[in-house]
Amino acid sequence: MEHAQIVIIGGGKVAERKAKTLSGYGADVVVIAPDVSEELLELQSAGLVTVEQRGYVRGDLDGVFLAVSATDSEEVNRAVVAEAHERGCLVNVVDVPELCDFIVPSIVQRGGLQIAISTGGAAPTIAKRLRKRFQSEFGEEWADYIDLLGRVRLLVMERIPGGEAARKPILERIADSDLLERLRAGERPSADEVFAEFADAPDTEADE
Repeated sequence: MEHAQIVIIGGGKVAERKAKTLSGYGADVVVIAPDVSEELLELQSAGLVTVEQRGYVRGDLDGVFLAVSATDSEEVNRAVVAEAHERGCLVNVVDVPELCDFIVPSIVQRGGLQIAISTGGAAPTIAKRLRKRFQSEFGEEWADYIDLLGRVRLLVMERIPGGEAARKPILERIADSDLLERLRAGERPSADEVFAEFADAPDTEADE
């Protein structure tokens, strides 16, 4: 998505979410709508998106890689789809799967951890509810946890000879430990400290 040209038709809450997600992947996002939310204007002020406060007109998808239509107007949605198909542009009409070239899953992201939830367009309301459930279950501490595991894994790869047979037991001991609960409790061990704690721990499976 880096520098991909993307147009979002619509200026409400759904357009906000799409604009934030797509700009976060490095896309060049243009939002077109007569009325736009304050958050979209803030995204524009931050240089993350371009906002054009006007209605959609034919030609807005010229040179565009992907279009999202997030309006309540069936007429506008169908016009966007028609132009997208003429120009070979991928198109998604929010909550109207039969007009979409692709379905966008609901996503829970915690740093490097991404959980995508999709019903194939059959039940978007259920997908949204599941997303909220996972957001509650996987708190912000998971971002630190995944980041720490990634840094520890690099240390294991660098410092432990012998290939997977030697490294896998260490990584499994870390994954089976209470490290996540410790992070929830406020501990902030470094990657070197975690490595030192688990690299020399006995392999109970081997002992058995």
